[in-house]
Amino acid sequence: MSGDKGETRDGVALTNLDQELFPGAGATKRDLVDYLDAVADRFLPVLAGRPLSVVRVLRGQDAFMQKNLPKYTPDYVRSVEVWAESSKRTIRYALCDDRKTLLWFGNQRAIEYHPTLAPAERPLHPTHLVLDIDPPEGGEFSLAVRAAELVRAALADSGLAGAVKTSGAKGLHIFVPVVDSAQPDDMAAAMRAIAVRAERIDPDLATTAFIRDDRHGKVFLDSTRAYGATTAAAYSPRKRPGLPVSFPLDWSELAGARPEGFTVHNAVELLDGRDKWAELMPPAVPLPEDLVAEGHTIPVARVQAMHEGKRRKRAAERAAAEDAGS
Repeated sequence: MSGDKGETRDGVALTNLDQELFPGAGATKRDLVDYLDAVADRFLPVLAGRPLSVVRVLRGQDAFMQKNLPKYTPDYVRSVEVWAESSKRTIRYALCDDRKTLLWFGNQRAIEYHPTLAPAERPLHPTHLVLDIDPPEGGEFSLAVRAAELVRAALADSGLAGAVKTSGAKGLHIFVPVVDSAQPDDMAAAMRAIAVRAERIDPDLATTAFIRDDRHGKVFLDSTRAYGATTAAAYSPRKRPGLPVSFPLDWSELAGARPEGFTVHNAVELLDGRDKWAELMPPAVPLPEDLVAEGHTIPVARVQAMHEGKRRKRAAERAAAEDAGS
């Protein structure tokens, strides 16, 4: 059965398929569901076994990030409960392990898929180092490509290699698989060291400055995705006009790529039956000891930024008090 009234796939009732996902999306709910179904064999291995957050867009409402599964979630959706220290509560995350669950999420108008870097069975042990390449506001994508090449060079100098994909937004993600024995603190340290080593190669292009005002128009090398952090998955659509997707690329393809050029409308054809993310991912290797040692000497960006923010606030308050008393 087809048409705007809906249809059923794998026992999942799909409704209102011909509605636009959001104003300016250039894509309907049917486009989203058809895409998810077409890439399920490649997308599910990226999501399976990892607590999942999704970005949903309901009709007439703003987009929102959903972590906790709603009460009406069907029984076939597997889940895992995780204690969230920041909010002091237990969150019931979905585990998107099969086609039926993925189709259900599509019908829920879940556009973006953000799994944790760590599997549910080892919640603080990421399987990959992740560097997020974030060009400045208004900056060309070519800046992100040049900065990614700095990271690639820093990895190579450290005996490591990574796979790269568009973020689906304006930047790039570089994933570096590491062996299971790697400790979370060492992985976080290694990411800091890689970012700093890349920055040293061309400090006029790239920066590790966490505070936005300190970046001065440079590309930000974000090394803060550690422990139980999430990131947009390979093959995930993003809530942007045209519904671009996070698309895996060979390093040789970067220069000619544009993030808006990979969408739910053409990604399946461009993949041509391949699972590029799995194909391009290098084998997991141990972390180099010198990289980890260097990383442990580098302050944690978020903590450093918090202390710096407080210092600047105190300085501003002192200056204001002096001006008021003069």
